[in-house]
Amino acid sequence: MRANTKKTKLLLAAGLVSWSLVAAACSGSDAPASTPAATSAVRPSSTATLTIVAPKLGAVVKGLTVDVKVDLQGATIVPATSTNLRPDQGHLHVILDDQLVTMTAKTETVIPGVAPGHHIVKVEFVANDHGPFFPNVVAVTSFEVKG
Repeated sequence: MRANTKKTKLLLAAGLVSWSLVAAACSGSDAPASTPAATSAVRPSSTATLTIVAPKLGAVVKGLTVDVKVDLQGATIVPATSTNLRPDQGHLHVILDDQLVTMTAKTETVIPGVAPGHHIVKVEFVANDHGPFFPNVVAVTSFEVKG
């Protein structure tokens, strides 16, 4: 059991590093615009806090569909894209294994067709223009799928 916990923590750490590198390389409107160059002078800060409620860290998911649920506090999710940025409004980007799988205005989403094995899911609360807040409002967890 301890080895599995260590493996989960290592996967989570590796995923965070990978996410940072991938986010820095992303551009365009289909991906989060996180970059190391983002500063508080360039991007607004947010009043939000974000927690992944499901799947829990280290959870074993049976089947190939993963239900992702988050708790967002201090902000409201809005569906419209706008350049009128507010620290208490935005939407969610859901990233599975460093791949953007959905942009949503809901705190619950389903990811279908997830292969068996260990996975990392990240959810980021982003501004109305799809760019990150500074600092980023991100929650990360890792889990295992058993088909």
